Amino acid sequence: MRHTLKIIGWLGVGALTGALTTVSLQTVARSNMAPLPLEELQQLAAVFSMVKSDYVEPVDEKKLITDAISGMVASLDPHSQYFDKKSFKEFREGTSGRFVGVGIEITMEEGLVKVVSPIEGSPAFRAGLKSGDLITKVDDTAVKGLTLNEAVKRMRGEPNTRVVLTIFRKVENRTFPVTIIREEIKTQSVKGRLIEPGYAWLRLSQFQERTVEDFAKKLEEIHQQESQLKGLVLDLRNDPGGLLDAAVAVSAAFLPDNVTVVSTNGQLAESQFIYKAAPQFYLRRGGADPIQRMNERTQGIYRRIPLVVLVNEGSASASEIVAGALQDHKRAKIMGSQTFGKGSVQTVRQLGPDTALKITTARYYTPSGRSIQAKGIVPDVLVDETPEGSPFAVLRTREADLEKHLNSGQGEEAKNPEREKAREEALKRLEEEAKKPNSQRRPPEFGSKDDFQLQQALNQLKGVSVMASKTQTERAEPKKEN
Repeated sequence: MRHTLKIIGWLGVGALTGALTTVSLQTVARSNMAPLPLEELQQLAAVFSMVKSDYVEPVDEKKLITDAISGMVASLDPHSQYFDKKSFKEFREGTSGRFVGVGIEITMEEGLVKVVSPIEGSPAFRAGLKSGDLITKVDDTAVKGLTLNEAVKRMRGEPNTRVVLTIFRKVENRTFPVTIIREEIKTQSVKGRLIEPGYAWLRLSQFQERTVEDFAKKLEEIHQQESQLKGLVLDLRNDPGGLLDAAVAVSAAFLPDNVTVVSTNGQLAESQFIYKAAPQFYLRRGGADPIQRMNERTQGIYRRIPLVVLVNEGSASASEIVAGALQDHKRAKIMGSQTFGKGSVQTVRQLGPDTALKITTARYYTPSGRSIQAKGIVPDVLVDETPEGSPFAVLRTREADLEKHLNSGQGEEAKNPEREKAREEALKRLEEEAKKPNSQRRPPEFGSKDDFQLQQALNQLKGVSVMASKTQTERAEPKKEN
């Protein structure tokens, strides 16, 4: 059975890191349309007519209908959504890992856009932008006062168009303009390297179209550098998910052939499916299998060496599928914090050339049958972000915090009465932290020598004592009140 393309749309980063939706792209044509409730539709038509004729000023009919559809779908759960032309284009760009722009990874610092890293080979890279550069203007628009998304939209555009960025380079204490011609950018979702002899770190920041090929190549590179690997850390922290087939492929790289990776279950027959660690479940267009090629070139070492998977509250959906599969098959030790809990499947059905409906159609289950939805994956070893703990983890939003979230389908438990108290304490501490200089508030970069969780993962691989969390506990799904 050949399943349709699975893709991911993500809601955002920060408080909602990891809140994303796994979907399959299909057309809207269906032979089993449900019967229409004529009386209710007549009432809807009457309301539309009254608004159009009686409202204080003329209304846009198309917008009125679009808003009605959006409201109807949004009332279901946090991940069902109606896509108009603009949002559908953005959605497809986010899942492809391709967009037209200048090619920089950015963040906000003191109201300005800060260059985290230029993407290798991109127009920004060729123009000489450096990590730490501050962008003060995009064309004639000052960045101060813009949100990060607003700044991003101004830097993106059509291929072969020009944008002028005004750069302030702190280390040189100078401001200068840089003219860049926009191009299609292919984002890098895979990073990795040897962190010390015998041990490697590989980070996936999102599961995109190119992730599997890049992932396999990076594992081959690591093996070429160190053929006697003793262990690998797979870092899925803050990975909001991505393509389902990419998650199945990554899991297959470490698992025996044909074992179950994840299953789905919903009302539709097409929503009841088992995905296994085999090429037919992750090769969407046929052709060569990068996972098989990698295993042949590395003599299957990655199916044997000790493996630790790092996760946190920002690890969601496809990330949770990988972590859950490797945990259930006892192939890896999962370490970090309880994951986001995004375990529902959304199907995207195109309504026209530029519009679509994304609707929840199933739940995800790990190989042992555990529902991921609103629960997430609980690590085998809970590890804090720093030696002092994870003081702000309680403030991070998870699936179970989202209004109208779908429950797990496997029973619900009461809320932890201590959580609100912990949130109040964390908010007070956050206020104190905000008074410190930005340089003191910045968390260690993933993969750096100051990455405490990574160091604990290395200790686990070496059989050395691990500093497990003394404060974290499993967070149960909150009980909904009727």
